[in-house]
Amino acid sequence: MKKMMVVAGLALALGGCGPTRSDSAFTGAAFGGVAGAVIGGAATGRAGGALAGAAIGAASGAVIGASAAPRRCWDDPYYGPVCER
Repeated sequence: MKKMMVVAGLALALGGCGPTRSDSAFTGAAFGGVAGAVIGGAATGRAGGALAGAAIGAASGAVIGASAAPRRCWDDPYYGPVCER
């Protein structure tokens, strides 16, 4: 159980790493998919559980990674400070 918590924590911590929103979403999906497969396989002991865990983990990781991406801001000469959403 401790190993699963460590894997899940690392997946969440590294999910937001990346300079752009799409990079962060991809990284989050990759870590979430791996963590979900490990947790799903360990919880059910079946390949179907691992596949379901991977799908749920990848989707969750992509959402968390995209929302944790840093905002890009710049100074526009006409509008002033502008930030991406």
